[in-house]
Amino acid sequence: MDTQKKSPRIFSFEFFPPRNDEGQGKLHETIQQLGQLRPKFFSVTFGAGGSTRAGTYETVKQIHALGHQAAPHISCIGTSRADVLALLDSYRQLGIRHLVALRGDLPRDAPKTGDFDFANELVAFIRAETGNEFTIEVAAYPEFHPEASSAQDDIRHFADKIKAGANSAITQYFFDVDAYWRFLDDCESLGVDVPIVPGVMPITNYKQLARFSDACGAEIPRWIRRRLEGFGDDLDSLRAFGLDVTTELCDRLLSGGVPGLHFYTLNRAGPTCTIWERLGL
Repeated sequence: MDTQKKSPRIFSFEFFPPRNDEGQGKLHETIQQLGQLRPKFFSVTFGAGGSTRAGTYETVKQIHALGHQAAPHISCIGTSRADVLALLDSYRQLGIRHLVALRGDLPRDAPKTGDFDFANELVAFIRAETGNEFTIEVAAYPEFHPEASSAQDDIRHFADKIKAGANSAITQYFFDVDAYWRFLDDCESLGVDVPIVPGVMPITNYKQLARFSDACGAEIPRWIRRRLEGFGDDLDSLRAFGLDVTTELCDRLLSGGVPGLHFYTLNRAGPTCTIWERLGL
């Protein structure tokens, strides 16, 4: 944990490319609202198999045009070396120098395609082609990737991404702070000393949260799950409880000396702004 306290504190927000004109308009408003909080950057997700890749570029372009720093995701799945070089060139022309390099999720019932199997290979390729031109973030899983063969293997795979040239990492969201502290200790034991920023998911919709968590391996503690289930259709009470839980989580992390927070906004400003205000940021 000592290595994390040495890093400047950074705050960032994540968006996904909107699917229609209505979503585009709402995202524009969200960028303007969250931009007032002066985050270090906004990251933008990248769909496997080309599902949102064009949207990623357009969203990054929009963020950049509004005067903010953007960090587009690039994933391995379905991506060739030529694809990566073309993406890097397009972002270079926009003035983008910050990336999030990921393995990505394999599309359901589709064969694996692309030139890269793992994120460390993608990071190494970007470094070999561009040197230190880009700041590169990678993903970290304090509760371990759902496809990992073991906790030890998962931590070693994470260390490989750092050794390949990643500057820092953003974690999958979690609600167990102790899992994050232990993950940091395990990483430090392998010589990993880059900033590992906690990812934060504001709780506003139980069914959606449960679906996301089942897919990505993020544990919802039983006491939180049971409380959320108990609210039923009382959405106001559910959201109030969810904001309390998420704010307390962030407060514990900040008090412990984390190098920042990365909010998974789901393209909404309200929950993140409320947590931000409660924390006095």
